Amino acid sequence: MRISRRTFLGAAGAASVLGMTGCGRWSDLLPIGRRDLGPRPFQATRSSAVDFETHLLRRLSYGPAPGDLDQLRAVSADAYLEQQLHPERIDDTFCESLVRRFETLAAPVGELFEYRPELLMKELAGAAVLRAVYSRRQLYEVMVEFWTDHFNIAASKGDCAWLKTADDRNVIRRHALGRFPELVRASALSPAMLWYLDGRMNRRRNPEEKPNENYARELLELHTLGIHGGYTQHDVMEVARCLTGWTVRSREWLKKGHVEFRPKWHDDGEKAVLGRKILAGMREKDLDRVLEIVATHPATAEHVAAKLCRRFISDSPPDDAVQRVAGAFSRTDGDIRDTLRALFTSEAFRTVRDTKLKRPYRFIVSALRASCAEVNSTEGVGEYLVRMGHVPFQYPTPDGYPEEPEPWLGTLLWRWHFASMLATNKISGVRVDWSRLAASAGNDAELTAHFLGRAPTTDEIRGYHACESGPALMLAAPAFQRY
Repeated sequence: MRISRRTFLGAAGAASVLGMTGCGRWSDLLPIGRRDLGPRPFQATRSSAVDFETHLLRRLSYGPAPGDLDQLRAVSADAYLEQQLHPERIDDTFCESLVRRFETLAAPVGELFEYRPELLMKELAGAAVLRAVYSRRQLYEVMVEFWTDHFNIAASKGDCAWLKTADDRNVIRRHALGRFPELVRASALSPAMLWYLDGRMNRRRNPEEKPNENYARELLELHTLGIHGGYTQHDVMEVARCLTGWTVRSREWLKKGHVEFRPKWHDDGEKAVLGRKILAGMREKDLDRVLEIVATHPATAEHVAAKLCRRFISDSPPDDAVQRVAGAFSRTDGDIRDTLRALFTSEAFRTVRDTKLKRPYRFIVSALRASCAEVNSTEGVGEYLVRMGHVPFQYPTPDGYPEEPEPWLGTLLWRWHFASMLATNKISGVRVDWSRLAASAGNDAELTAHFLGRAPTTDEIRGYHACESGPALMLAAPAFQRY
């Protein structure tokens, strides 16, 4: 089932979704704080296994760029964590200047309909790649991807092609490190979400009319409580009743993309959700009441905590880690920063290392970061994302791109092909100055350790020298495929 969904992406003709121009030269790169790798040496880890600092960089970011490890050690792991938990304090001027050229990213909702959908998706996906590669706010970008999957919206459905840009800006990016209840509310009233899960069609104008339950079901199953969260079909229908009357104006109307509440479409009777009574006559306030019930429910804390632990710890995280993170979520009323802080300071996070298979998007971005690549166009990168079935914003079903490794094992050949092409500068729009990178590393052992996240074995050094393209071998190695 997963594979057929990914096959759908190729059929969608997404090969050009990432084409864009100009990304800045090597001398403009900002890995963590330094603008120019230049001739300055950088050090890789000397440990024979992945040490904690490398592990922290791998999990909180899209992978270490040259010099990142040096800078983390200069400020301490704790200071780096706090820095990343507060992206608003990080100067990201260079990356912001790269994406500012994409005018559609800042366009008001109504004006988005003046652009071709292909351009909107091209700029939105291109900006996502550039931010992942170049932003100093790495944890923020990782969490943007996490919530994009959690509240997945496929741009291929109806007006979502125009409205997903606003959803990314006003819902996901605005609340990625904020409070979960506010994130859920913003998503519930997102014009794109109202289109994608048919909330715009949820109405009950008379007792015989049945509310549309599509969004209500996904709200409970995916966004909050989880499939084993203890809700019933009755709860789904009651939530759907609470949300009747909210709609969004389509592109055929005036005030395109405008969200509004229509009292005549609303079921204003008494409801009961998860055993909690919602009084009659509350009209549009029903939405806030039902979201308060589900967003702060103990099952929601455990569901979100389990997903975060699977993303940041392992595909089968220890139960005590999940409970620790769920406890922080509940105590802080869904404060995402505090929840993540509890996760990153857990024993499981510190000790479970090098276990997760990189999804294709992370693999490609981490390779670009590790090689200090100059990305002048993401069109060539986009072709590989299409081949591997991981184009941003293109997953067709509400559950988002899968986290587990099995659906991605079939992409290994394309990963090796990407590694080979990157190592020989044959990817359109991307250039790596390999000789300059090698000189900055100092020697082959340091360079291979930088890619592998640990000191290379004797066999790996021998293979690096024997291979026609040592960097390609390192990028294709199992040690680089994991994080």
